[in-house]
Amino acid sequence: MQGRKRFTVSNLRRNFSKIECALSAGQEVEITKRGRVIARLIPYGASAGHPDFLARLKSIYGNTKLSVTGAELISEMRDGR
Repeated sequence: MQGRKRFTVSNLRRNFSKIECALSAGQEVEITKRGRVIARLIPYGASAGHPDFLARLKSIYGNTKLSVTGAELISEMRDGR
């Protein structure tokens, strides 16, 4: 993402084309009212910032099957209290 732009509610009403251009360029847009951020617009298809844990696991382990499942690990941890 290239950055974040701020626009007021008035700008949103009067100059939506500028906001649309910023979104098309991949920029996140914050909408403010009386100096406070009231909304955030992100370009369609952009990630909301949540990590992709499945992709991370696949990059570490590939298609290797582990000998124990996550549920089994949790169960063992709970029994060991």
